[in-house]
Amino acid sequence: MAGVHKDLVNRLREQRRASGLTQAQLAAAVLVSRKTINTIENGVFVPSTTLALKLAAELGCGVEELFQLPGAVFEKN
Repeated sequence: MAGVHKDLVNRLREQRRASGLTQAQLAAAVLVSRKTINTIENGVFVPSTTLALKLAAELGCGVEELFQLPGAVFEKN
């Protein structure tokens, strides 16, 4: 199940696992701590726009594939 923060639904864990990366590997790639990745995945911390863009780039997807507003529907291009 996707992590849920009251203002944000995230699928970071699913995308990270699909890419075959550990939390530590993803953290190192985007220059944050493993704990930061963990707190984002668990809906405790909402990443900055810059970090969200870095995560998406590292995982080869769009930001909207990682993070969405609850109930929002976005079409893929």
